[in-house]
Amino acid sequence: MSFWVYILRCADNSYYTGHTDNLEERLAKHKTAETEGYTSTRLPVRLVFSEQFPTREEALTCELQIKGWSRKKKEALIRGDWAEVSRLARRGHPVR
Repeated sequence: MSFWVYILRCADNSYYTGHTDNLEERLAKHKTAETEGYTSTRLPVRLVFSEQFPTREEALTCELQIKGWSRKKKEALIRGDWAEVSRLARRGHPVR
């Protein structure tokens, strides 16, 4: 079994980060507002990032880490700009 961390861009341009063991099913539930919560009032949503993990613990750890990141750092991750993710991870980075 695999586990996924994912980021959705919501209609209000906010981001939602979650984890699941069935990415397709979870996305369908977000898109149809089947589960009440953050995304159900911000439709439509679009998948902008996902990463697969071998264990739920690793996926949850990654989800919680990303949830603590700034918007700029999340956007760098979404773009796959690892140099910028790294730069933003350093203490005392300049705010733009």
